[in-house]
Amino acid sequence: MSQIVVPSVGESITEVTIATWMKKNGDFVNMDEPICEIESDKASMELPAPQAGILDISASEGDTVDIGSVIGSIKPGDKPATSSSNGSSAAVNVAAPVHSTSSVMASPAAMKILNEKNIDPSTITGTGKSGRITKEDAMNARPSVTQVVTQSAPLTQAPKARVEAPAPIVRPLSEARSVSKNKMSALRKTIAKRLVAVKQTTAMLTTFNEVDMTGIKELRAKYKESFKEKHQIGLGFMSFFTKACCIALEEFPSVNGQIEGTEILHFNYCDVGIAVSTPKGLVVPVIRDAQSLSLASIEKSIRELATRARDGKLKLSEMQGGTFTITNGGVFGSMLSTPIINQPQSAILGMHNIVDRPMAVNGEVKIRPIMYLALSYDHRIVDGKQSVSFLKRVKELLEDPARLLLDV
Repeated sequence: MSQIVVPSVGESITEVTIATWMKKNGDFVNMDEPICEIESDKASMELPAPQAGILDISASEGDTVDIGSVIGSIKPGDKPATSSSNGSSAAVNVAAPVHSTSSVMASPAAMKILNEKNIDPSTITGTGKSGRITKEDAMNARPSVTQVVTQSAPLTQAPKARVEAPAPIVRPLSEARSVSKNKMSALRKTIAKRLVAVKQTTAMLTTFNEVDMTGIKELRAKYKESFKEKHQIGLGFMSFFTKACCIALEEFPSVNGQIEGTEILHFNYCDVGIAVSTPKGLVVPVIRDAQSLSLASIEKSIRELATRARDGKLKLSEMQGGTFTITNGGVFGSMLSTPIINQPQSAILGMHNIVDRPMAVNGEVKIRPIMYLALSYDHRIVDGKQSVSFLKRVKELLEDPARLLLDV
């Protein structure tokens, strides 16, 4: 018999949550077949079966267990044979639904509730197996308009002594109304906990500026085809922003710093985190030594990390150790926001959508593509002058892309 042990998923992680059992208790599993998905506060991963045999589960979905804990075992055994026809018939008979007098499949509890509500079962769409009406369906059921009118109509018409007010119009609630309840994943709980902690433990402020994207858009339009042909990747905006931030971070090291106890750490390198939205939540993979990469290398790194993030294949080491973060709410249409710092970093840059706006250029009004930028920073380590100067420097580099190449 082989035990199923929770493996180590990172240095700082001491516990994980059982997200999903892909197999049921008593199922036969093959060796290396995925049987369970676990979630940490950083990512999720699948556990393979250590051997072939019968699965014996000892930890339930949603349980939080320590690293090294035994969550089940696999007993040696052969794959069970297909059930005989007699056995199948017996199973069908046991699970056979109860039929109402109107030949509608419904459980006894559901029929009782429908009778109390005077609701015809034939007007209800069941959500159970083969259209079976469940107790929950019956509890959520509402009488149709025809039933409401029929039930409220008097059997006989009494002589009217006076003019009566018209009966109120009954508008039944939609049968599609429902409320779902889903348990928070370990990743979502950790995101919530960390965001609240940032608001409570940092002196976070946000400063804003705007950047004229005309120069970058013209540069992309001129060279995007030759760039893609040579480097096999498109030239996006993110590489320009990453490069501009790296130059500005070297000039304003406090923005690239961190507080550790009573000391301030300053880094002579720029490990830039790029916020990526995934089906399970926001993750921030890190581009190492971004200050030494070309625009093409940055674009390739972003594409690779973002793809693996959305596929749930990022390693923990790829999401740790960043010194600065960039998040782009503009891809979802955001005009302006105040991004929250990714602790223990001291600042985060928020990009937004590009909108054509009238601008005063050399005494004339012209329409220019404008993006608002937001820099949230920890005022404990970054002063207002430094934050404003950093964002102004990023603006200068982006509005004159030649500065990025000449480093001036």
